[in-house]
Amino acid sequence: MNSIKENYLRIKETIPSDVKLVAVSKFNPADSIRQVYDCGQRIFGESKVQELTEKYNLLPQDIEWHFIGHLQTNKVKYITPFISLIHSVDSAKLFNEINKAAEKDNRVIDVLIQIHVAQENTKYGFSPEEALSFIKRVLNEDYSFIKIRGIMGMATFTYDEDIVRSEFRILKSLFDEMKNSYFTENKDFDTLSFGMSDDYKIAIEEGSNMVRIGSSIFGERMYI
Repeated sequence: MNSIKENYLRIKETIPSDVKLVAVSKFNPADSIRQVYDCGQRIFGESKVQELTEKYNLLPQDIEWHFIGHLQTNKVKYITPFISLIHSVDSAKLFNEINKAAEKDNRVIDVLIQIHVAQENTKYGFSPEEALSFIKRVLNEDYSFIKIRGIMGMATFTYDEDIVRSEFRILKSLFDEMKNSYFTENKDFDTLSFGMSDDYKIAIEEGSNMVRIGSSIFGERMYI
């Protein structure tokens, strides 16, 4: 069985230099994260607020922590002092809460708008139509402490590559439409986050420039 370091280096070789890798470290202990950090990785993704805050206090301060899970509004305040990017803005209520908490911390928080394209109802996010309407509205209002960097999504969990590709293409098309309609002069709107361990190579082919990979690096998760 390959070591975490071997897994990480193998994955890195398959990712183009213009695509960012988020090492999904959720449910993995700090010492496992340190092994990947020591290889040069600096972006790590977590999905539970308590787990993230504990790891933030244990690990080096130059780590860029990304929050990738469903975020409850009452827990936003615990991560806004240090979070680098929130991938999972899936409602207007959460967007408002992030802006409010960021103002208290005097920080501008980078976020991605989560888009629901998968066939599973268990996944969160705006529909593409809802997302366009939401973007149009919030850009005309005062949200000085939140910056929309792009969109995030997940494909249906399936072995049918055609379904996965079609859903990724919806995300890429939506990103392009948003860019052309609302962010033509905004270079900060630059992030398309989709693709995980099982489908990241397809995601990159379909235009993703940020992939979230966990089990292929750390092995099957041991829930802690």
